[in-house]
Amino acid sequence: MGTTPGGTSPAGTTPEVERDAEFQEHEKILSPDFLSVAQITDLQAEDAGGVQEKLGTFLNFKNLQTCLKDAILLDYYASGFLWARGMDFSIIQYSKFMTLLDMLLHNLRTLHMSLEGNIKWLGEVMAEIGPTHSQKSEEWNIFDVKQANAIIDYLKISLFQHYKLYEFLFYSTREEIVIGTEQVIEVVKPAGHSFPDPLEEGMSFDIYTTFIERPPTLDTETKGLDQEQGPEESQPETDTSDMDPLVGFTIEDVKSLLGQVTNDILIGIQTEINEKLQIQEEAFNARIEKLKKA
Repeated sequence: MGTTPGGTSPAGTTPEVERDAEFQEHEKILSPDFLSVAQITDLQAEDAGGVQEKLGTFLNFKNLQTCLKDAILLDYYASGFLWARGMDFSIIQYSKFMTLLDMLLHNLRTLHMSLEGNIKWLGEVMAEIGPTHSQKSEEWNIFDVKQANAIIDYLKISLFQHYKLYEFLFYSTREEIVIGTEQVIEVVKPAGHSFPDPLEEGMSFDIYTTFIERPPTLDTETKGLDQEQGPEESQPETDTSDMDPLVGFTIEDVKSLLGQVTNDILIGIQTEINEKLQIQEEAFNARIEKLKKA
């Protein structure tokens, strides 16, 4: 822009005012900053895991475990910050680079900018913040030639190469997939049953009866037999006669009769117990063989 012989521009402004206006216009590029200076300084002291965790806090990502979009975006920003760390950027370079990442994503997500349009926009921005041959703009240059080329190469492999996938992430609706469900089953326990039911334990009946349910014990069998025989033996004989039923029997006869009856009962009980024990043993052997073949 030309000036008058008096040292002012045609509009009546001095070169200093004009230069300040250009500087303010340049300052609008990639503003406001995506991360503050304090946040960048805090992130520089963290390892990769710490960078990702703190970025998630700074960017208010609260559903990383359930929201695929938030997890992808956090990985996008964290990977960019770690790459910038490898480039040994200054604080201002960190700030402008992270803002550049965010603006490129903003163009895609909000403005629905095409890949070609976003690349063109990047070229215009890099012309402003990258190296330039103008002596007047040297103090505004943020990145040198090597850094600018490295940034473009990184964006090619991190965003532009996967542009369709990012478009799918922002534009496509996804069905919610149910990956788990809870069901409550109430099981009525039989009276007197102290062991868990196989349905309640969630296992097959064979495994339940083999390893959890205990077999009936000898006392249980004997008690069951006593209960079966009890009513027959406990039924009193109704005799209206007052005559002593033992009349005509000696003490020896009574002892002999009681001994014979007792022996018969015990032999019968022992035989039945042996038979049931044998059946139980065969059942156990069959289950063991079944487990060996499984």
